[in-house]
Amino acid sequence: MSHQSIFHRLTRGALAGAAGVTALNTVTYLDMLTRGRGASDVPARMAEKTLELGGIEMPGDEETRENRLEALGALLGIAVGTGVGVLHSASGMAGRLPFAAESLLVGAAATAASDIPMALTGVSDPKTWGLKGWLSDAIPHAVYGAVVAGVIRKTL
Repeated sequence: MSHQSIFHRLTRGALAGAAGVTALNTVTYLDMLTRGRGASDVPARMAEKTLELGGIEMPGDEETRENRLEALGALLGIAVGTGVGVLHSASGMAGRLPFAAESLLVGAAATAASDIPMALTGVSDPKTWGLKGWLSDAIPHAVYGAVVAGVIRKTL
């Protein structure tokens, strides 16, 4: 495979992942608006746990620290979503399955990439989420998967 081809796959995956993250966030914020629910504190707690595992302390007073952890949690989510898009594009599997199957597979990969670390670190326990919690997680990730698969297919 040529360097240009590898670069194209990585760039295509990053763009698809970023588009997927935008779609995931849009669906999440529409759900929050519709149901009047608050934002999850899980991304900030996961950011804090990640820093803790790395032996890093977030600087600042309590309010500044919380704000920075919230921002870091959002940035980590963007990185995960973009990274899953890159991995999917780089795998060479894009466009080889029916669109619905590919969308669900990519959405499931993104779900696993975010939910497994939360469960393993004890930041959140998916077994306790209930139907509304799982739908609030699964639907945006399914939309993410469809957008990633669609963008990659359009740029093959």
